[in-house]
Amino acid sequence: MPASVTARLGADFHKLWGASAVSNLGDGFGAVAAPLLVATLTTDPVSIAGAGLVQQLPWLLFALLSGAISDRIDRRRLIVVVDLARALLVGVLAVAIATDTVSLALLYCLLFMLGAGETLADTAAAGRLPAVVAPDLLAQANARLGLTFSVINMWLAKPLGAYLFATAAAVPFGVNAAAFVLAAWIAATMRPYSSPPRVPGGLLGDIREGVDWIRRHGPLRVLMVTMGLVQIPFCAAFATFVLYARERLGLGEIGFGLLVSTHAAGAMVGAAGAARLERRFGAAALLRAGLLIETATHLVLALTTSAWVAGVALALFSVHATIWGVVVSTVKARLVPDVLQGRIAGVHNLLDFTGVAAGTVLGGFLARWTGLTGPFWTAFGAMAVITLVAWRRLDGALDAGGPARSR
Repeated sequence: MPASVTARLGADFHKLWGASAVSNLGDGFGAVAAPLLVATLTTDPVSIAGAGLVQQLPWLLFALLSGAISDRIDRRRLIVVVDLARALLVGVLAVAIATDTVSLALLYCLLFMLGAGETLADTAAAGRLPAVVAPDLLAQANARLGLTFSVINMWLAKPLGAYLFATAAAVPFGVNAAAFVLAAWIAATMRPYSSPPRVPGGLLGDIREGVDWIRRHGPLRVLMVTMGLVQIPFCAAFATFVLYARERLGLGEIGFGLLVSTHAAGAMVGAAGAARLERRFGAAALLRAGLLIETATHLVLALTTSAWVAGVALALFSVHATIWGVVVSTVKARLVPDVLQGRIAGVHNLLDFTGVAAGTVLGGFLARWTGLTGPFWTAFGAMAVITLVAWRRLDGALDAGGPARSR
């Protein structure tokens, strides 16, 4: 990124970026260690998928409420408090593993509480970015955040996290806890956020206002509904991916970590080119291309027994997924007024994680009933239908360049 762009992004963005980098390191360790930990406690596909479900369930319960809260208070302070609380929870898990007192019930409980914290922290962070970055730099800022996620979370942290888990299962969770503390400290050095004046009323009224806004905004509503639907087949396919990698591809713990890290190669390519591609082709065209890539990925994974082929498919998928993430984040930041950023993020997260939860539950049962490739075949068919239905509805209105927000 040119030096002039880097300077224009500003000090607060770089602090937000730094906090994201640190937390991505810890999250990457946790993301690869958690399914490995579950697999040591149970081999039941439904129980393994359930571990993902309990961490996603808070998004169904609290997404709208978290969005309303983040529009009412200092988002910086909210991020700091929640990150410290999550550090404590992950620290408890690390101690339980080290003392051999961890159980599936304890893990489910801690994952649920971590998910509840995530609804607040992620919603606040999403609303914070448009307040510290100029509208014409949002694509570059989101691309930089996406590239950082790819390099640290996917490329560096996951294979190292798998290695550390194989060496001492508690260590990757201990690192995750420390990363939350450091991320909280970095976020605390940012300037306080001055929220826009609020009309007197309760949180329910705030939530209703956000829902009504997105119902009236047709293109953004279609995008959010499409993303929620796409999550169902995706999460169904990957709910028991750790078993798929072990039993169909023949990979051990370190091999699983390396396979997951192949996401990073494609994600780095996607993040590096996302802003330029968005300017060249527009949001709608990139989203349509992503639907085709996602459909093809499920077909390849349903057919292959080669870890190399699966790795290449995942890398190519990550090019699409990273570009998709940058495009969606930029579209929302440009089109949503600042006073509504948290609540619109809440609506988006509710739709998104409804799909995630439904797919996770479905995936566990599909794997039990149809074998480990059954979820991928189901996902391929479902994505073909979603692509046909959504194709014309993802129109050029999503390419609107001007923001509709007060700052």
